[in-house]
Amino acid sequence: MFITCLDMEGVLVPEIWIAFSKASGIPELKRTTRDEPDYNKLMHWRLDILREHGLGLKEIQDVISTIDPMPGAKEFLDELRRDMQVIIISDTFTQFAMPLMKKLGYPTLFCNELIVGEDGMIRDFRMRTAQSKLATVKALQSIGFETIASGDSYNDLGMIRESSAGFLFRSTPQIIADNPDGQSGYSEF
Repeated sequence: MFITCLDMEGVLVPEIWIAFSKASGIPELKRTTRDEPDYNKLMHWRLDILREHGLGLKEIQDVISTIDPMPGAKEFLDELRRDMQVIIISDTFTQFAMPLMKKLGYPTLFCNELIVGEDGMIRDFRMRTAQSKLATVKALQSIGFETIASGDSYNDLGMIRESSAGFLFRSTPQIIADNPDGQSGYSEF
């Protein structure tokens, strides 16, 4: 039995941080996991910028409410779920993702949590598990599932490589160059 594991941002919906960067006028926040392979480093850097500018969860959620799935994403998920189980495995946060999950027909989502103060400021974040995408794929395989995985960023490479079939989707030239087809067992489409 197959389960398809998909990244969310950059695959099904636009990048939240890029949209927030544009809306807030803070170009530094355009940096994503397509640019920085160390997610903890990236998130701590983002939180420092938010604190510096006095921006909290509400401001980000206001921008997220304006984001729509990529054209065809909901239809793709609906069709895929007719043939197999699908799990969205994302390094985003429940507080960011739920409005987008509604627009995608509430697919199964595994993600992380923000730690938010009473004042609405994001204090920290709690990862579901270390290397959550890879760990999830390995856990699914340990209970008898074969996995297919797709994503666009450095943090997707583990689950893509570990899966029976894996694909980079609209990735960056640098990620593709750093991870050529013949050596990694997956392809870009």
